[in-house]
Amino acid sequence: MTAAQAGQPRANASPGGPARETGARAGAGKAPSRRRAHTRERLLRAAYEVFAEEGFGRAGVERVCERAGFTRGAFYSNFTSLDELFLAMWEQRSATLREDLRAALDALADETFTDVRAAVTGLLAAVPLEEAWFRITAEFTAHALRTPHLRRVMAEREEAIVAALAPTVVAALGRAGRTVDDPVALCQALVAVHDGTAVQVLMEPGNRTVLGRRADLFHHVVLAYSTPTEG
Repeated sequence: MTAAQAGQPRANASPGGPARETGARAGAGKAPSRRRAHTRERLLRAAYEVFAEEGFGRAGVERVCERAGFTRGAFYSNFTSLDELFLAMWEQRSATLREDLRAALDALADETFTDVRAAVTGLLAAVPLEEAWFRITAEFTAHALRTPHLRRVMAEREEAIVAALAPTVVAALGRAGRTVDDPVALCQALVAVHDGTAVQVLMEPGNRTVLGRRADLFHHVVLAYSTPTEG
């Protein structure tokens, strides 16, 4: 999922700056649930832009509201804090990532792939790294490590993501003729490789050697945590 486009039209915008809507006024005339969803989405898009530009630790609620064109009241009617907003953003993007992976794996399935290395390369190309999101998550992770309850929440959500991805990965490897004895361990290892190589890839974008080594690591992990299916 890419960053929201800057300059998106805002309701009742004036030359002096963006219009600021309250939670009650936003989307007047629409069903409350639809209006609320629209407000949340605008706040999430605005927060992504602000966090990417200024950093999670330096951006406040006021800056997010200014970018979205809402008052603080609209913000607090949807989120209790920037922490809660970030977690909602993370959940949203995680769901998109899962769908992108499933689509990429389904496309590979149509080709009846048996070359695991080629499949890994195809998957990495289908789900590229995004520098802005990496910066945001790195800053929030550091914040969570200093905040015990957030540390627990992050760990629980990582576990949920792994659990959601495992069946898709196992099914894909099954089509490639490989069996996975411990799906959770495999997915945790894949996440670790993803996180560990992300900085190198982002620091040297387009470096074929770095990209090739990243794919090699993924390939080795897949082979280490799976075995050829007998029969």
